[in-house]
Amino acid sequence: MSSLYERHRAVAPDWLALYYRDPIELTHGEGRHVWDADGNRYLDFFGGILTTMTAHALPEVTKAVAEQAGRIIHSSTLYLNRPMVELAERIAALSGIPDARVFFTTSGTEANDTALLLATAYRRSNQILAMRNSYHGRSFSTVGITGNRAWSPTGLSPLQTLYVHGGVRTRGPYAQYTDERFVDACVADLEDLLGHTRAPAALIAEPIQGVGGFTSPPDGLYAAFRRVLDRHGILWISDEVQTGWGRTGDHFWGWQAHGQAGPPDMLTFAKGIGNGMAIGGVVARAEIMNSLDANSISTFGGSPITMAAGLANLAHLQDNDLQGNARRVGGLLIERLRSAVAGVEFVREVRGRGLMIGLEMVRPGTDEPDPDVASAVLEAARERGLLLGKGGGHHTTALRIAPPLSLTVGEAEEGAGILEEALRSVQDEGA
Repeated sequence: MSSLYERHRAVAPDWLALYYRDPIELTHGEGRHVWDADGNRYLDFFGGILTTMTAHALPEVTKAVAEQAGRIIHSSTLYLNRPMVELAERIAALSGIPDARVFFTTSGTEANDTALLLATAYRRSNQILAMRNSYHGRSFSTVGITGNRAWSPTGLSPLQTLYVHGGVRTRGPYAQYTDERFVDACVADLEDLLGHTRAPAALIAEPIQGVGGFTSPPDGLYAAFRRVLDRHGILWISDEVQTGWGRTGDHFWGWQAHGQAGPPDMLTFAKGIGNGMAIGGVVARAEIMNSLDANSISTFGGSPITMAAGLANLAHLQDNDLQGNARRVGGLLIERLRSAVAGVEFVREVRGRGLMIGLEMVRPGTDEPDPDVASAVLEAARERGLLLGKGGGHHTTALRIAPPLSLTVGEAEEGAGILEEALRSVQDEGA
């Protein structure tokens, strides 16, 4: 046990998760690679939980942060802030939401918390619709709407939450249906639910469930939900904390896979926009954003130094078509992984979109989740120089792959090869 690990355990909460039997300290990174304190080099397929979006130590972001730090680091929202206004203008235009207003926070949790405040104030209702298997953050309000028991430590909440079917395509009572029938069944369930409750304020949904293991419904489900919600005056909040900024490849925002009904009333974002700097936020129609009837500020949301990072990172993303790269390289990687798991009996499914890919682990011959084998593969991959994430439902049984969007074809092949070796080594050990 390293001395740093001992010190960590002495001062940090027991519930603060650490990966690996022998936790590692990452000291620096470059591109798609990171190094630990022992000098080991890893191909990073998780990007600080989908946060290092473009690359480690991206020169444009490093330069923007250094230059802004040399001018002023902090001022708060009590003063005009040019970098905040400039980034808000760009995000508002990209959001697809008409007459959009943008409020910056410091995390995805805080962004979702703000969206819930706006929705409940605007609709005068404390009822929220959320998806089963969802995750929306670690604050008191967001754990209260998280439909994943492993990440919701309390059932106490200021909100009344009602959970809807549809976030997981290949499990649950409708898994055997065709996509069309699946959507119809989920819509019918929503209609039935609304017939037994007072009008909720909003539905909050991740287009692809992140912590839930990169699960998703068929395209169009949320458009079908939207038509029902509109009849009842219920808002739609798209949680884009993990799906935003082109990670899915096909779309800039995850909601666009369900865009037949138009943009959501609100979307929340965080993670990748700052490339590691603490940025989150909410985009909403002006009438919703302006519905609060009390004063508010944000001490750290919209900080000049984080806004400078966000502007540089977003410019790099768009100038280099990293969304297109996610589509091309991600498509190749998914196919390579599906080939790699052939004959590996404990891999139930390879799923995903763009550079947001999940591998679900089960006990061979069953659909029963196997968190132990998922942990074993995570360890085996690290030993071979590859960092992955975990997630999935009530059990941590899905490996999550979400590298920086600048991943090259060669790096995708390298990572897939390492993961194939790790999978087969775990299979051989269990034989």
